[in-house]
Amino acid sequence: MDDLLVEFLTETAENLEVIDTELVRFEQEPSDKATLNNIFRLVHTIKGTCGFLGLPRLEGVAHAGETLLGKFRDGALQVTPDAVTLVLQSIDRIKEILAGLETTGVEPVGDDKPLLDLLHAAAHGKMAGPAPIAALPVVEADPAGPNGERWDRDMQRFLRPGEVSLADLEAAFMAATADEPAAQEVSAPAPSPSVARAPAKANRDGDGDEDDAAKGGRSDSTANQTIRVNVELLEQMMTMVSELVLTRNQLLQMVRGLNDSEFKAPLQRLSLITAELQERVMKTRMQPVGSAWRKLPRIVRDASRDLGKKIELREEGEATELDRQVLEYIKDPLTHMVRNSCDHGLERPADRVAAGKPEAGTIRLSAHHEGGHIIMEIADDGAGLNTARIRQKAIEKGIVSEAEAASMSDAQIHRFIFAPGFSTAAAVTNMSGRGVGMDVVRTNIEAIGGSIELSSQEGKGTTFRIKIPLTLAIVQALILGAAGQRFAAPQTAVVELVRVGRDAGHQVEIINNAPVMRLRDRMLPLVELSDVLDLPKAEIR
Repeated sequence: MDDLLVEFLTETAENLEVIDTELVRFEQEPSDKATLNNIFRLVHTIKGTCGFLGLPRLEGVAHAGETLLGKFRDGALQVTPDAVTLVLQSIDRIKEILAGLETTGVEPVGDDKPLLDLLHAAAHGKMAGPAPIAALPVVEADPAGPNGERWDRDMQRFLRPGEVSLADLEAAFMAATADEPAAQEVSAPAPSPSVARAPAKANRDGDGDEDDAAKGGRSDSTANQTIRVNVELLEQMMTMVSELVLTRNQLLQMVRGLNDSEFKAPLQRLSLITAELQERVMKTRMQPVGSAWRKLPRIVRDASRDLGKKIELREEGEATELDRQVLEYIKDPLTHMVRNSCDHGLERPADRVAAGKPEAGTIRLSAHHEGGHIIMEIADDGAGLNTARIRQKAIEKGIVSEAEAASMSDAQIHRFIFAPGFSTAAAVTNMSGRGVGMDVVRTNIEAIGGSIELSSQEGKGTTFRIKIPLTLAIVQALILGAAGQRFAAPQTAVVELVRVGRDAGHQVEIINNAPVMRLRDRMLPLVELSDVLDLPKAEIR
């Protein structure tokens, strides 16, 4: 695949994630012109680049979406949920086409006419819902600069001498014939990807400043400070650093028993450098957890419309960083739990009002560091888990007997929702009721060494608490010995180390033929590791 196309796919995927989130925000605050301008510029960038690369299907969908957004921006159309849904559908179509383009290297064949017709009709005010504004607002004359500079509405600034507006440049580009240099540049061999990017920006935006604005105002100096690195290369680097750490540990163990060894000083220096290298490589793998949350506002928005509920999503701690590998593992569980909160957790507006709650339900998503782990919470202020319903369903499925269920606490009953095939939904819908869900969530989280807990109160809401490791790349461990063998226990599972002996202040006592130890007025039972692992007693050393 051509390097320029690869870069386009990567950049467009990033832009589409931003557009999804920004559109949901804009729907909630239609008066936010800055958000609308950012969405418009990103879609315009995608459309312009498609024209440069010769991707007519993508260009057509992006252009139709841009036209509708332009009507919003000019004040010719009122922003409605149906119109925003239509724009989101055009974004989804772009994603589908990009997926095919990434797989085959060419645009997939497809019919976009029904969607384009809807977009064009909406742009002309022919859509069900609130009507377009009857009369277009009076357009004021463009202001003139102190030296007669022209005002560019798209860029919202005065054009510098020699500059042309986006509208002028786009008109000239569309009018260009196939034998002009601008069209020939597409097929000309590019000496390097960085050189090839220059005409792409000029053709799609007309000005480097516009492209910077679409990316959040990054300047060339800022952009040049970052590069894209293949993930596989980072994984290989992490593996090599892990091997280096293990080799360092072996060397330190060898020298530890030697007195006044000439290797001690250089080994200490090597140890420091290795630790710093490990830390730096680890940072290259870290990503803000917010990158796993980008799709959630759109999911909540669509679920809200499908279910007829009013739902507000609040995010806290999105800048908290963790390993990208862990991030990939938790994306699907997070998505499922948020959808669960929308469907099962939150009540319909009328039911909430009857219960004395605000009409709109709230889902709160938070993340923070805690002792080498990331703690995530997904909480809603809905109806909470129906304990009686869960208990009855568990008895019907034979998970527990009626007598056992009667003696269980509410918290124990709630844990049944993690059982395979368990569902309390009255009917199967496109969102729930198939019995495939929370058991998969728990399995995926436990597969990466994490855990999930829940607390719920009927009428108040439900909170899921997920505890996951910061990284899977390398784990600090405590080395243990038993029956002549060595074992490693993750340090995150070690609560405390206690020295036992005559001079240590702690003694092992025997009570009823069982070893115990008194620790801060608590009597702790002791077990032999060899017994737990069923190792031969004769080999214990």
